[in-house]
This record gives sequence, C-alpha cells and structure tokens, in this order.
Amino acid sequence: MTNRLYYGDNLEVLREHIADASVDLIYLDPPFNSNAGYNVLFHQPTGAATEASIEAFDDTWKWGEASKHALLDIAGGTNQPLKVMMEAMHSGIGENPMMAYLAMMAVRLVELHRVLKDTGSLYLHCDPTASHYLKLVLDAVFGAENFINEIAWKRSDAHNDSRQGARHFGRVHDTIFFYTKTKDYGWNTQHLPLPTKTADSWYRNVDENGRRYNKADLTAAKPGGNVSYGWPIKREEGGSVWLADLEDEYKNPKAGWVYQQVPPPVGRYWAYSVENMRSMSQQGRLVYSGTGRPYMKRYLDESQGVAIQDWWDDISMLRGISNDGERLGYPTQKPRALLERIIAASSNPGDTVLDPFCGCGTAVDAAQKLGRQWIGIDVTHLAIGMIEDRMRSGYPGIEFETIGVPKDLASAERLAADDKHQFQQWACWHVGGYPRDKKGGDKGVDGWFNYLTDDGKIAQGVISVKGGEHLNPGMVRDLGRVMERDKHQFGLFITAALPTKGVRDEIESHPLVETQWGRFPAMQVVTIAQFFYGPKPALPPLISPTKKAARVETRVSHQKGSQGELL
Repeated sequence: MTNRLYYGDNLEVLREHIADASVDLIYLDPPFNSNAGYNVLFHQPTGAATEASIEAFDDTWKWGEASKHALLDIAGGTNQPLKVMMEAMHSGIGENPMMAYLAMMAVRLVELHRVLKDTGSLYLHCDPTASHYLKLVLDAVFGAENFINEIAWKRSDAHNDSRQGARHFGRVHDTIFFYTKTKDYGWNTQHLPLPTKTADSWYRNVDENGRRYNKADLTAAKPGGNVSYGWPIKREEGGSVWLADLEDEYKNPKAGWVYQQVPPPVGRYWAYSVENMRSMSQQGRLVYSGTGRPYMKRYLDESQGVAIQDWWDDISMLRGISNDGERLGYPTQKPRALLERIIAASSNPGDTVLDPFCGCGTAVDAAQKLGRQWIGIDVTHLAIGMIEDRMRSGYPGIEFETIGVPKDLASAERLAADDKHQFQQWACWHVGGYPRDKKGGDKGVDGWFNYLTDDGKIAQGVISVKGGEHLNPGMVRDLGRVMERDKHQFGLFITAALPTKGVRDEIESHPLVETQWGRFPAMQVVTIAQFFYGPKPALPPLISPTKKAARVETRVSHQKGSQGELL
C-alpha cells in the first residue's frame, strides 16, 4: 500500500477511498468542541513565533442541516445500539452545539469502524469537554465489551490560574480512549525503565559476578500440571547454604550431607514444572533461603522495566519552540513520543495507520519513523502543506501520494474559483512559502517565504495571490510599498492570468538583487500555468517555515552561483 495524504472532508474520503477492513490502527485527535479558534504560528526570520499566524481550524459547532443529515445517516444505518443512543442524546441534549459535534463524530466513527481490521485498534484523543458523551458513542459503535482502556495523558504542568479567579481543580490531562474491533487484537507490551529508587529497593542482592538481582517467588495460586512435587535440596552438615540435588542422591546418600525435599507452601503450587526447575538450577538461576525454600534470581540487567500503565505522565507537552525542532507552531500538535507509544503498542512494522484528523501530521510522522504504512486526512490545504513539508524534510527521498490537491491547471483554476481562501493556502505552500491570516488587510500580502541570506541567516519575502482577479500596476506598487516599509528584498505575485505590459513594466522597475547565489529580480510574477509547465522563478535557497534559523544554519549549504528553486 502506498502512503497517502488526502485533502478533503474525512467522511467523504473514508466512504470513497478507504476499503473495508483495510486499516490496522486508527488514531484520531478530532476537535474537542472547545468553542475556540486555533492559529498556526510560523517562525519569523529571528526564530520567534509571533505575528505571522493563520487560523488552522475553528472548533465551534452549530446545529444545522449538516447535523440533521448526520443523524439521518445514523438512523438509516444498521447499528441499532447507535441509533438508540443518538436518539436518546438528541432527546436529552437538544439541538445545540454539543449535539452537532456528537452527530459529526458519530457518523465518522461508524466509517472508522468499517475500515478497521478485525485485529485492529482505535485510539480517540479528547478532553473532558465531551469525553463522557464520546465514550457512550464509542460503546455503541464498537461495543462496550471492546473498550480496553481510558488513558490519562498529563499534558501540562500545574496551572496557577486560581490567581485569575479560577474556581476548579487544575485541568492538566487529556483522555485517550482505547477500543478494539474484536478481542483478537494485536498488542505489544510497552515498558518504561525502572526508577532508580525501585531498582535500589528491589535488586539488593549481588551474585559472584557482580550482577544485581532480586529473589522472585517460584510459587503460584493455581495448579497447572504436576506442580505439587517436592523439590530436592541438600547442604553440608553444619553449613548454611542449600543446593539443588539433581543427581537423585536420596538413593545413595553421601555422608556429611543433609537432604530435604521442599514442597510448595500450603495452599500454593510451584509455578514451574520440575523440568523447568531443573533447567533453572543448572543455569545457576536458583537461590535458597535459610529454610531451604528456592527462589529464582531475577537480574536487573535483564529487566524490561515496568509495563506502562494507563496514567502517562512521562511524555511532556511541546513547549514553545522545542530544542529538537519538533514543534511546528500548529496549535494542537502532540509530541511524537506520544504517538510512537500508541503505534508501537498496537501495530507492527508494515501495518497501516490511519489518522482522519491529521492536522500537522504527527501520527503519520511517527508511523513513518516506526516503519508503518500510513494514511492521513485533513480538510485544509494549510495542514496538507505542513505535512508534505514535514515528511519531505524529515525523510529525504520519501514517496507518498497526495490526493485531492490540484494536480493540473484546470483543477487549480477550479480551486481558485470555488474557494479563494483555500486556493491562497495551497498556492503559498506550493511555492515553498506559507499563508497569512486574512483578518485585516495589508496591501495584498497573502503569505511569506523564508530564504537564506549571504551571511547564513533567514530573511523573509512576501507573496501576493491573485487567483480570481487580474493583476494591475496599482497592486504591484502597493506590494512594493509594503516591501519598502518592512524591508523585504523579494516579492512574488501568483496570478491566474498572464500579466499585462503595464504590470510587467512596473515589476521590471524593481532592481535585481545581488547575492552569493546569483542575481535575482526583487519582484517576480508566476502564473498558475507556470506551477505545472514552467518556467519557474528563482530565488535564493528557500527555508521551510517550520524550521528555526539556528537549525537551518547548520543544515543548508549552497555553492556560489547556484539557485534555490521556488517551485
């Protein structure tokens, strides 16, 4: 299966493109019904993540036709428990934003259940805003018997918002619901290293080779075969150390030795067969108490650690611009370590991981790193562009297919005509830049691109997208004034139509900029047709907007005279 990235409504994508029982693991981090808007923050040339932002998604919901159609879909489906559950919720909650949110989620969970293999698992990430309702919907879709865990992820440190008047306990954790499709699901136990305090208190014994061990109980509460035997031991008269007798010396006892058979304690049984006990003895894995009771040596250096429980406080939230460059500025971005744990526990290399609300792509990034196939879906070109950039910069040479984005001139023109805002997002990402929030005007600036300067730093150029309107000389002059005001050396227009002679003359009135990589026009224009057929405008080497300047300086190297392709 080819790794795939889909632009579009995940409900439509699931129904049209994802086959029944084709996915091994689903992770979804949907909107939480938080009644808030969330912005992506892009790094400035200084490395700061301020000012340059654009709304990633608006997590507000309204009851309307889409909500009604979702409930009608459920009513016409075959899942009777879900029908009853949604009818009860509709009756009890009413027609309000919460019900709209639950209807949206329920109809999608039905499709996610369909595409999941019988051996597959689903993890739904949410918070207390709607987790109690989502649990009921999940029970109806997957069956309450297939609920496995409610995982609490401690996502932040203690909140001191009581100083601002908060009248509640600090809200510091998210909830992750873990469900399976059947009881025959895949599972790989995950471990954490033993805490030092635990190792010191448990592994207090040291053998003749200097290896630390503890004494593990060799008994069990329930029998499993012939496990009531007496275990033969012996020690030298007057000695204190017991040894296993594997030669059946009871028939021919040796003088000077004390012999004994140790039964399991009353009400308990040996946990191992006599053959396994003999094998452990021959390997030197048994140690005896003063009374002769055997124990197994459990070595510290062989410990897998502590099996992970359902309280996860060892994975920290992403803070600011993280030192390893992981944080991309996406508002709801989760740590990759969180997704790696989930993927490692509930899938194997080669399995397929699906994230239907993939945002900036942390799940697909983790899946790629761990050798899984992946499918990501998102409804904004902003998210799709960030993921494409993230995967190509993080995994050079990676191959994946992006579906739903313009692939030719006709589809690009349709997007420009149908949705100006999404076209601007797509166009800015397509040329290696990033879009700006359109709240408030700034003389036609629709985005920026970052490029490398002669001294190895990052500078910023401006983008103006005119997908549905003709470019005129006044627009060029306006952008030129913005460039002069904000000290941008380079500007780029993206247009649907060929520029007129007046526009070309105005653009050519701007100078050429001399750099160590060559001379470049301060202002250029590229048409949508040039996206696909060329020629491509050239600029100094472009830098991903999700990378910090400090990291880029050590990773980008260009020879004098080369050009950084913009497209």
